[in-house]
Amino acid sequence: MEGESRIASDGPPPGGASRLAEALRRKPRRWLVTGSAGFIGSHLLEALLRAGQTVVSVDNFATGSRANLKEVRAAVGEDAWLRHIFIEGDLAQPDICRDACRVADAIVHMAALGSVPRSIADPIATNAANVDAFVNLLAAARETGVKRVVYASSSAVYGDHPGLPKVEDLVGRPLSPYAVSKCANELYAEVFGRCYGMELLGLRYFNVFGPRQDPEGPYAAVIPCWVRAMLRGEPVFMNGDGETTRDFCYVANVVQATLLAATTEAPEALNQVYNVAVGGRTSLDTLFRMLRDSLAERFEQTRAIGPEYRDFRPGDVRHSQADVSKARRLLGYEPTHDLAAGLREALPWYVSNLAGERRSAMLAQG
Repeated sequence: MEGESRIASDGPPPGGASRLAEALRRKPRRWLVTGSAGFIGSHLLEALLRAGQTVVSVDNFATGSRANLKEVRAAVGEDAWLRHIFIEGDLAQPDICRDACRVADAIVHMAALGSVPRSIADPIATNAANVDAFVNLLAAARETGVKRVVYASSSAVYGDHPGLPKVEDLVGRPLSPYAVSKCANELYAEVFGRCYGMELLGLRYFNVFGPRQDPEGPYAAVIPCWVRAMLRGEPVFMNGDGETTRDFCYVANVVQATLLAATTEAPEALNQVYNVAVGGRTSLDTLFRMLRDSLAERFEQTRAIGPEYRDFRPGDVRHSQADVSKARRLLGYEPTHDLAAGLREALPWYVSNLAGERRSAMLAQG
């Protein structure tokens, strides 16, 4: 059902998150996190440092932000930050990959050029960042003896397959160069696992949102983009008729699933791809109303805002919803936040960081 929550309202379920914390305490590792200055990568970096792990991380700041690293440092404290070494570099350079992999026990690969529209505008850059860099990283991991690599795939690989919910074994034709790049990564991972005995787990993320997600530019994700526009009194543009649906997944769920994949000791869980989402489906119109109503509790001016509809974007999937039963079964994944819970947790950050100068004016009026 649209907008249906599959998580009880009496708190996070037991399972994946608690087992994960125990696994990290029991067996500390040296980690490589790529894309650590990005949205998801910075949350993974923070989680690992909080758990007492040692981390090398890499970013070239093509889409990541130094502010994200500063925020992580402030969150974890100086003692934990001393267990982190940062490398500024591009994974398209094999030497950077080898240097980063040299002391790692496990790799969490988040670095990529995201966005379907960006890939349509510049397919060469997307291929270089998403495919060439991934192959370089796998080759460097093999050369330096790192067996476990968890990498970010995408729900975009389902392409034009009409089935709902999306099940890992049923994919269609890709609809964008970005989708092709993620399909290619999954194929390369399968081959490296088979040919070189590596342990590679791909995670098909569905519409992740949360703090530190960039609202800037033409390729910004919908939630921070809309929140910022509402707070600033700017037009809120919606692509299509509002009936497009997505399985919005809060970043805490993604961190849990990613680190479960990185630490699993179950042989049957290895060399697989997994959906990472909640299993719900929410229309853009419903999402808009949820955001507007939540903000209106504090900023009354937002209550009268309505969306401005535009044409559908080329390459966009019409409907998306994940079946997460495979991740539950093989990884022990249990999402702790549905859309509503994630928005409640993320909105204070959005309000503090996205409103800009006009937020002060709204506070003065409200």
